[in-house]
Amino acid sequence: MKKRLRHTYPGCFITFEGPEGAGKSTQIRMLADYLEHRGCVCRLTREPGGTPLAERLRTVVKNHEGPERLHATTELLLIEAARSQHVREVIRPALAAGEVVLCDRFFDSTTAYQGGARGMDSEVIGSLNELAAAECIPDLTILLDVAPEAGFARTRHRVETRGEHDRFEEEELDFHRRVRETFLAIAAREPERVRVIDAGRSAEEVHAEVRRVVDEFV
Repeated sequence: MKKRLRHTYPGCFITFEGPEGAGKSTQIRMLADYLEHRGCVCRLTREPGGTPLAERLRTVVKNHEGPERLHATTELLLIEAARSQHVREVIRPALAAGEVVLCDRFFDSTTAYQGGARGMDSEVIGSLNELAAAECIPDLTILLDVAPEAGFARTRHRVETRGEHDRFEEEELDFHRRVRETFLAIAAREPERVRVIDAGRSAEEVHAEVRRVVDEFV
């Protein structure tokens, strides 16, 4: 694998990844509270999204409806466009200011969803990820691992879902199994950056392990 250039900013970039229903949003909020009590300035953000323009692209990617099909290549390019805007408008300035950036999904999700699950060319995705992310490679990635069956059992009860699911949540179970397998393969290739945490436990138990891992970096 080609060695990536890492950022040299004073801040710390931590991303959270995982299948649907892994509890990323909950763990990001809990970690932010923990770090802020330690005196850190945290910036919480997400992908696709994070800026007004990127959020508009998120809506298209996740909730496109109508007779015109959203092709896989179009989906990939929209995600990378949103990431490029996000990195340059939010992530890079926050890192330059010395903040801890906590991001719900980043380029590993593109590798897992558009690459592993949709079967798009991994070299093309790698090149686009590198172009969009520039030098903003995460210092640490927390992979919250949970079986798709368990993850969807959780999403059925989420208040924000209210019985409605986006385009990715509506994919068949095999799609989500491929997503999980790809995430675990990424973690096996990059063990120094990606730490796998069993997300099948209570939020408090998962948070305790997230804290232990993050304490090594922040």
